[in-house]
Amino acid sequence: MAWLLFGLLLVLFFINIPVAIALGLASVIVLMIQDSVPLMVVVQKMFTSTDSFTLMAIPFFVLAGKLMEVGGISRRLVDFAMTIVGRMHGGLAIVSIVTCMFFAAISGSAAATTAAVGAILIPAMTKKGYDKGFATAIQAAGGTVGVMIPPSVPLILFGVIAGTSIGDLFIAGVLPGILVGFSLILVAYFISRKRGYGKEEKNSIREVFTSFNKAILAILMPVIILGGIYGGIFTPTEGSVVAVVYGLIVGLVIYREIKWRDLPEIFISSAVTSAVIMFIISCASVFGFILTREQIPLQISNAMLEISSNPIIILLIINVILLIVGTFLETSAAIIILAPILLPVVIAAGIDPVHFGIIMVVNLAIGFVTPPVGLNLFVASNIANLRLEKIVRAIIPFLIILIIDVLIISFVPSISLFLLDK
Repeated sequence: MAWLLFGLLLVLFFINIPVAIALGLASVIVLMIQDSVPLMVVVQKMFTSTDSFTLMAIPFFVLAGKLMEVGGISRRLVDFAMTIVGRMHGGLAIVSIVTCMFFAAISGSAAATTAAVGAILIPAMTKKGYDKGFATAIQAAGGTVGVMIPPSVPLILFGVIAGTSIGDLFIAGVLPGILVGFSLILVAYFISRKRGYGKEEKNSIREVFTSFNKAILAILMPVIILGGIYGGIFTPTEGSVVAVVYGLIVGLVIYREIKWRDLPEIFISSAVTSAVIMFIISCASVFGFILTREQIPLQISNAMLEISSNPIIILLIINVILLIVGTFLETSAAIIILAPILLPVVIAAGIDPVHFGIIMVVNLAIGFVTPPVGLNLFVASNIANLRLEKIVRAIIPFLIILIIDVLIISFVPSISLFLLDK
C-alpha cells in the first residue's frame, strides 16, 4: 500500500494536479482499494485536522501581514534600513535583505515578504544601475527569511504536527533567521563591491532618528507579539489576533494608508490564502492517517537507522531528502507529509525535535528560490517583469550560501537552542 500511495501521488504531481487535490485523491483511491475503511473517515479526518485552536493562528497571521503590507509598513521599513546600511557598497541590495528581516517578523510568509519589499526595492535598484537579474534574485533570496524569523506559518504547522511547543519553535527560529539574513548580506556586499554597485549618501544622526520614529510602530509589532508569547501573556493564537488588531489600528487610524474601502479586498485576499493552506492541511491529514495506519513512518525510521545511527549521517540524509522535496513540493505540504515520517528517525537518533523543526523549515525555505516550484522566484520575476531564466544564474551564489547555512544550523544545534537554554 505504501508503494501504491506514493506512486499515485507522484503520478498526480506529474500530470500537474494541485498539491492538495493530489494528496486527497491518492488517499481516497487507496482507501477504496483497501475497502476496509469507510470513506466517511476521509471527511471526518479533513474536518478534525483543521478543528484546532492552534491552527487558528495561521489565518490571523496571514491577515496581520496583509494589513501591514497595505498599511505602508514596508515603505517605512525600507526608509529606516536605508539610513542604517545604505552607505555601504551595494547599499540598496543590503537594504533589501535588512528590510526583509524586519518584515519577516511581521508577515510570517516568504511570498508576502518578497512582494511587499520587492515592489519598492527592485525598481529602485534597477534605477540605480544594478543588474536587473541580480536585483530580482536578491529580493527572492531575502524573502526566504519570511518563514524563518517568527512568527512563521511553517513553524506553526510543524508545531501542530510534531506536538512541539510553537513558542519554543518561535524562539529557536530567531538566531537561525538572523544568521541566514547576515550571510545573504555578505554575499550581496561582495558581489556589489566586485561589480562596482555604488554607495548611497551617508545619513546624519538626525535623519536616522527621523526614519526610526516613522518606522517605530512597525518595529514594535513583533516586539509586542513575540514578547507577549514568550512572556506567557498570551498564546500564539491569541497573539495572532492581537497582531490583527494592532495592524488595523496602525493602518487605519495612525498611518491612515488603509481606507475603509480597502478592507474587503484585504479580507478576501487573506481568506483565499488561508483557505489554500487549510485545504492542504485537511487533505494531507488523510494522507497522514494512511501513513500511520500502514506504519510507514516506523518502517522508514527502521530502514534509515539500519543505514546508520550516527546523528551526523542521519542529518545529512534528511537534509538531502528535504532539499530535493523542497524543489518540487510546496513548503506546507512538505512539512505535513514529511514531519510525521522523519520525526521518529530524529528522535531515535537523539536529535531535539525543536532543533529538527528549525532545520526542516530553513531547508524547505530554499525551495522558494529553486525551480520549478520556487514561489519567490515567480513573485520577484513578476514584479521585475523579467523572464525566469534571467534570474536563475543570478540566484546561484545565494543558493550556495543558503545550503551552507542549513548545514551550519544542522550541525551546530546551539544556534537554534541557545535562547531556550537547552
